[in-house]
Amino acid sequence: MQQEKSSDTEVSIRLKLRRVIFGTDTKLGRYFDIGLIVCIILSVALVFLDTVASIHEQYGQIINVLEWGFTLIFTLEYILRLYCSAHPIRYARSFYGVVDLLSVLPSYLALFFPGANFTLVIRILRLFRIFRVLKLLRYLSEGNILLRAMLHSGRKVFIFFFSVSLIVMVLSAVMYVVEGPANGFTSIPKSIYWTIVTITTVGYGDITPGTNLGQAIAAFTMLLGYSIIAIPTGILTAEISQEISKSKDLRRCSNCLKTGHESDAVFCDHCGSELEKEL
Repeated sequence: MQQEKSSDTEVSIRLKLRRVIFGTDTKLGRYFDIGLIVCIILSVALVFLDTVASIHEQYGQIINVLEWGFTLIFTLEYILRLYCSAHPIRYARSFYGVVDLLSVLPSYLALFFPGANFTLVIRILRLFRIFRVLKLLRYLSEGNILLRAMLHSGRKVFIFFFSVSLIVMVLSAVMYVVEGPANGFTSIPKSIYWTIVTITTVGYGDITPGTNLGQAIAAFTMLLGYSIIAIPTGILTAEISQEISKSKDLRRCSNCLKTGHESDAVFCDHCGSELEKEL
């Protein structure tokens, strides 16, 4: 009987912990996740600040103590997640499980491999939990539209990139022949660097053509960059427009017979009549 009671008590504790740690439908669960996100932000901020030489020299020891405090908190949290999870192995292999583990390993590895603690910035990936905490999952449908648009435009963008690469190589070879090492174009790879910098309108200015013909080619390259820079944007915009039109609600307004409403629309955006609910 005592063993059964202790077993039931352990199951009850695990269920309560699971509801708090993995759920957001309770105040404790919501507070837990918000507190966790605050700790993640503070921990990552400490890693960033520790890379500043003046701050590291003056507050390095304090930052180290605080960082170990966060590491112990995250280690305890990871152990509790494994303990109360319905499927511990599945959780450990999941995206969040792997990120949670990687967020604590660097501190322990730094004991044997100095400098490994800078990989603690991987903790910033844990901020993806904010989507669950703040109930932002309903916005993932819009994110899926963007993702599908990017996937569908992949071939077109690849062809565009391949075409631009050919143009870059041709212009680089021409500039290497025209300018030569005397003006900084010491090799074709160096010319490729200049062409990419120029065609993307960045223009660092560390390499500049010195001949009249080279400057004319440079001007043509700049104009070419402005001409083609909008092409991938147009491709993606067209795909997004198509995906948005596909995601429109096909319900027809019984009053004005208009279709193409937003998927979460309750009233017709044309006449204001209430739309029929989908069965």
